[in-house]
Amino acid sequence: MEQTPPAPASAEELRAQIVLRYESLSKRLKQIARHILDEPNDFALETLSVIASRCGVQPSTIVRFAKTFGFEGASQMQRLFRDGLLSSHAALGYSERIRQLSEATHDETARPADLLSEFVEGNILALQNLTQTVTRQEIETAVAMISQAATVHVTGFRRSFPVASYLVYSLLQAGKRTVFIDGVAGLAIPQVKSIAPDDLLIAISYHPYAAETVAVVEAAREGGAKVLAISDSAVSPIAAPANLALLTRESEVRSFRSLSASMCLAQALVINFAFAATQPDEKPTRKRRGNS
Repeated sequence: MEQTPPAPASAEELRAQIVLRYESLSKRLKQIARHILDEPNDFALETLSVIASRCGVQPSTIVRFAKTFGFEGASQMQRLFRDGLLSSHAALGYSERIRQLSEATHDETARPADLLSEFVEGNILALQNLTQTVTRQEIETAVAMISQAATVHVTGFRRSFPVASYLVYSLLQAGKRTVFIDGVAGLAIPQVKSIAPDDLLIAISYHPYAAETVAVVEAAREGGAKVLAISDSAVSPIAAPANLALLTRESEVRSFRSLSASMCLAQALVINFAFAATQPDEKPTRKRRGNS
């Protein structure tokens, strides 16, 4: 009989195990896994019944999920995130703040100016949250990947298309050899075949994920190229196979999702690359004899 591995000792360790084992989980357990990865503060603070409702499962399924990862029960698993939340003095979770905003401003008779204020406040929350979901090290790694690539290929369909097109335009302006995999005439996969192992693919997609983007990522990885993903979950179908995934959580006001955080992230990547590209190499120079 196969033994259950020991329970993770920290929230970070649990997150790593969830990402590693995600594809082997059942559909219901995957729903819980995504919620834990995407809403750790929510998982730390809410009751099992509330979490179950938001995951679309029964409370007993959360207990089963906990035991799958070596815990005696769900409360023991929640304690990992609660301890992390207290030790970091983290603020109220992003999703809960968005939920409170939605409840406070939901008015069918709102005037245009009121709607503008709602979207502005929602986007402010998303931008503030961006500094929590993308670390300094991840930004530095992403910029290095862009700098080291012979050619950067960019793809993003549907809602992600504006972010992808902005990245292509801006990287070209910054002097980087860049190709847009736009899938015009259904040629996305043939376009991917031009990606070489020393190239980089930047792929952008959010739930529900575009099948075209997922296919492009899979083809690029099969060809040996590196992949930088911009997505909304560590277990999204483009984040999991990527060399690096930058996670953004956009605001959702009145069921409309923004792209403010994603565009801000794209700008930060390009401007950091452009700045790094203009810096002279810091190589030590020898003094000639006789020179003081």
